[in-house]
Amino acid sequence: MYNLDINIAHEILNWLIGLVGHIPLPLAGVGGGIEAKESVDIAATIKFTLVFIAGVGAIFGFGLAFAAKKFSVQMDPRIEQVRDVLAGAQCGACGFAGCQQYAEAVVANAEVKPSLCTPAGKHAAEIISALTGKKAVAMEPVYSRIMCQGDCKKSIKKFKYEGVRDCRAAVLAGGGDKSCAYGCLGYGTCASVCPFDAIHMNEFDLPVVDIKKCTGCRKCAEACPKKVIEILPGSKGVLVACHSKDKGAATRKNCQVGCIACGMCVKVCPFEAPSITDNVSKINLDKCRMCGLCATKCPTHAIVDMLLPRGKAVITESKCIGCNMCMKVCPVNAASGELKKPHTIDAARCIGCGICVAKCPKQAIDGTFNAQEVFEKAAQKKQSA
Repeated sequence: MYNLDINIAHEILNWLIGLVGHIPLPLAGVGGGIEAKESVDIAATIKFTLVFIAGVGAIFGFGLAFAAKKFSVQMDPRIEQVRDVLAGAQCGACGFAGCQQYAEAVVANAEVKPSLCTPAGKHAAEIISALTGKKAVAMEPVYSRIMCQGDCKKSIKKFKYEGVRDCRAAVLAGGGDKSCAYGCLGYGTCASVCPFDAIHMNEFDLPVVDIKKCTGCRKCAEACPKKVIEILPGSKGVLVACHSKDKGAATRKNCQVGCIACGMCVKVCPFEAPSITDNVSKINLDKCRMCGLCATKCPTHAIVDMLLPRGKAVITESKCIGCNMCMKVCPVNAASGELKKPHTIDAARCIGCGICVAKCPKQAIDGTFNAQEVFEKAAQKKQSA
């Protein structure tokens, strides 16, 4: 049996060699003939080896070339053109894994918008629209919002952390060194992962977002172990910057600017946007009109108004009929006047909430920013930056 196996192997090798030169292979082993030679021709051996390798390589090369042609997939040339105009940051702000994936999707899928690459800007969106035949729709800019104000001066710590200055490392040490289990640790992980240098740590170890650079790519939100970063539309600027679910007394003990669930925002909001859930106020952004009234009434200043400074309401006397509606709805008593006579607005008291603008039956009041105007201003600011 052993001799038979050797003979079969010998026949196979002779057949392969025959493809590249018909050079006979000497038999060796039990049952095999042995041809003894006094010397070996090194040059011939090397030549044979090279010819053999070249032949085998040629066979596999032709096979690979045939397979590549047979199973090749034609790629739409527009994909490469779209890829060239994208920012190339691989940030994921578009919702796809990377720029290549977005380029493929926006070309192949009619539902994928051409303006999702916010880092590339409006000009890139117009080019992609022209390449794909889609209509360019302006997208409201989104920004990272830090939902915590408890810096090192306004919050307390339960121990001194001396490890690696990274929030992900610090949280491994008993959940972090802050007494508030829900607060920002302040070790700059969000700043280190931001691909656009849009986040910096201030002098009190709290991250600050530069909206001129922020693209809303979500990398900071994904990296934050405490989940205190949210990606929100630019026009939604009145927010409860606190995630603490501790009871009011515990929150007040741990942080000066934490939400104590007092319910004041619920009482004063004319649009029923805030509600108290799990010992913390939540603002329904779909209901919120960004009047900022809750921010002015919050006793701990846990609610921030990022739309400041606001415009002041101004009454056009020629249009005013003196109906007293502005006086009835103004939450800070800034409107005054006699019935059926033109009214006035006290600019020192006016907070620019826009409630009187919305309620005036004659549209005699203007001068305040609404959400759309805020969005337009934010978009203009980013384009000019």
